[in-house]
Amino acid sequence: MEAPQPAELPCVNPTRSFWTDSSPDASPLASQGSEGPLTTDADICIIGSGITGVGVAYHLAQATQAIGYPLTNDGPLKVVILEARDFCSGATGRNGGHLRAGTYIGYAAREVAFGRDEATRAYEVEAYTTRSIVSTIQEHGWDDDVDMVNGGHIRVYFTEEAASSAKKDLERARTSSLNLKAVRWIRKEEMETEFGLPYPGVSSPAYNLWPLKFATKLYEHAERLSGQHFSLTLHTRTPAIVVERVAPISDDQLGIRPYVVSTPRGPIACSKVVHATNGYASYLLPFLAGCIVPTRGQVTAVRAAVSVDQIKTNAWGNDRGFEYWFPRPIPKGSDEQPLVILGGGRQHAVVPFESNVQDDSTVCDVVGKVLRNFLPSVFPGKFEPEREPEMEWTGIMGFTAAGDPLVGPIVGPDGNMDTFKGQFIAAGYSGHGMPRAFGCAEIISQMIMAELSGKEWIGPDWMPERFLTWNRIHDLKDSLKA
Repeated sequence: MEAPQPAELPCVNPTRSFWTDSSPDASPLASQGSEGPLTTDADICIIGSGITGVGVAYHLAQATQAIGYPLTNDGPLKVVILEARDFCSGATGRNGGHLRAGTYIGYAAREVAFGRDEATRAYEVEAYTTRSIVSTIQEHGWDDDVDMVNGGHIRVYFTEEAASSAKKDLERARTSSLNLKAVRWIRKEEMETEFGLPYPGVSSPAYNLWPLKFATKLYEHAERLSGQHFSLTLHTRTPAIVVERVAPISDDQLGIRPYVVSTPRGPIACSKVVHATNGYASYLLPFLAGCIVPTRGQVTAVRAAVSVDQIKTNAWGNDRGFEYWFPRPIPKGSDEQPLVILGGGRQHAVVPFESNVQDDSTVCDVVGKVLRNFLPSVFPGKFEPEREPEMEWTGIMGFTAAGDPLVGPIVGPDGNMDTFKGQFIAAGYSGHGMPRAFGCAEIISQMIMAELSGKEWIGPDWMPERFLTWNRIHDLKDSLKA
C-alpha cells in the first residue's frame, strides 16, 4: 500500500463560493495585510484564518481583557494570523452554512465504544459550541450582519432500515443526560402533510448563517480590542512554508523566541504556534498524513421554482448523511424565489468520497449532476430538473478515521510532547466543523493562557477526552503504519 502523502499548500485559484464571491463586499478582509511590512515578531502565530484560527484569536482577546494581561510589564499579548490565500477562504468560507449540533445520530454505537459519559460529550461539545456561536452573535447584535436564521433542521429517512436505526439511536440517547426535549420524531403522515414528503424524519434545533461574515465579525471585534492587553495582526496571501524550532523553549524566558515561521515574505519569530489548517495540517506536520485526510466537498447555490412559503425556512439533511440544504433568507415582503444552498454527493464521486482530493480549483462533474437532480427528485415541482446552479464550488475538509478532531498541544508520533512544545492544533473536524471548531478554538486559547499564567489547564465537562491530542497517540501510529 502506498504511504499517505502530506498535503500541499492550498491551490492559488479556488472555485468561487457563494460566501466569498457572491457580492463585492462579501469579504472585506480578503487581502488584509497581504502587502506592506510583514510582522516579524509575535507571541503567538496562528496559521489559518477560518473559524478555528480567528476563534482562537477572539478567545485570547477576551481572556486577556478578563485577567488584565500582561501580568508583568512585558506589553500586550502579540498575536499574528497567517492565511495562505484570501481571508477565510478555506473550509469555513466554502461550507454549507449549517450550524446544527448533533443530537442522537450514532449515539448507541458511541456508548458501546466509549461508555456513556464520553458518548454524551460527543454531543455536548457540539451543543456548547452552537450555543456559544449563537450567544456571541446575539451579544454583539450581529444577527442581521451574518444572516443568522433560527429555522430548525429536519433529517429525513428515505429507507425503513435507516428510520429504524435512527429510532433506536434516539431512544437510547433519551436515556442519557442529553437535553433532547426539542428533538421530535416526525411520522410519515405528518411529514407528507406538512412538506409533501412520504417519509419519516426527525426535527431538531438548528441555525444557518453566513460563515465568512461570522469569522469577519470575530476578527474585527478582536482587532478592536488591541491595546494594553492584546494586539492582533492579519497577513493574508502569506502562506506558512516551514515551522522551525531555533532555540530551546526555556530561552523564551530570556527573550529569545523558540520558533521561526517562514513565509515567502520573510520569517516571523514567535513563542507559540497554532495550527488551524484542518485538511491541510499535514503540510507543516507531515507525520499527520493519513491521520488527517484532505477530503473535498461540493456545494451549489440553486434557485427554487416556488416561493419560500412552499419550501419553508428550515434546513435539511438525509439518512445517507451526504446531502444537506437550506433556503437562504429573502428580504421581507419579497416574492422572489429563494436561493437554496445544497451540498453533498461525495458518495458518487469518481474518487471514492473525494478522499485525499485537495484541489478546490475544480468541481466534480459527476457530483454536480447528482446535486442538480437531487432536489427535483425529492421535491417534484418545487425545483426544476437539470436547472443550472447560480454558483458551484468545492472546499477541502479534514477527516480522521475516528471522525473526531485532534485538539491540544502537538504530540509526536512517538508520544513525545517535548519535540513540539509550544505548538498546538485543532483540526480534523470530519465535516462537522461549524458545531465543533469555535469550541475547540476556545480550548486552545484556554491551554495557551494556562501556560502563560503558569497554571494547570483543567478541561470543561463538555469536552470529549478522546479529542485531546495526548489521547490520540494510537491514531498517529496507525497512520504511520498505513
